[in-house]
Amino acid sequence: MTIAISVRHLNHYFGQGQLRKQVLFDLNLDIDEGEIVIMTGPSGSGKTTFLTLVGALRSAQSGSLRVLGQELVGATSQQLTIVRRNHGYIFQGHNLHNSLTARENVKMGLELHSEISLPQMRSRATEMLNQVGLSDHLDYYPQDLSGGQKQRVAIARALVSHPRIVLADEPTAALDSKSGLEVVKLMQKLAREQSCTILIVTHDNRILDVADRLVHMEDGTLKHYAQR
Repeated sequence: MTIAISVRHLNHYFGQGQLRKQVLFDLNLDIDEGEIVIMTGPSGSGKTTFLTLVGALRSAQSGSLRVLGQELVGATSQQLTIVRRNHGYIFQGHNLHNSLTARENVKMGLELHSEISLPQMRSRATEMLNQVGLSDHLDYYPQDLSGGQKQRVAIARALVSHPRIVLADEPTAALDSKSGLEVVKLMQKLAREQSCTILIVTHDNRILDVADRLVHMEDGTLKHYAQR
């Protein structure tokens, strides 16, 4: 089995000088390609910080963090941008652009891929919204969608580029139990079809059954997990 995410002795700090504060402590973890891992833990434990490091949304500082074979500790801005092309990121609270339609929001998930033409982007965005059950809402704006529909748009945006890794930050936080489970099962189904790795950060105990493995973070450390 190929390892998609390999973490060794990863530490992370916020601030400088006397205000410098350590938030992640000596993390070690392997996640296999095609594996669905859910990370649990209390608010402020470092889960979202870890997710943004894996997602190359911020620079990793010390230790080792290899994503799809690329070392992110010490990586340049250009290297981080290249790494992000392999990711689909589902932000907490969907993070859609209110001035764009559902299809335009999903198309944004392809804009790092200069090899895809604009007509192809539009076609793929339409196809992905069809797959998440929103074929009748292509030209709806976010304010005209329900919470569950917005999150489906966010999932479509994350998956439209056929990423090798999907990272989801509290994807069910704003949803009721039925919508939340539907959204995560949809994400699981589409990702399985695309053979990608999924890492979900959540407080939601209702969705834990979709995981191949659970890891738990507390006070910036991994308290229990199964190492591969």
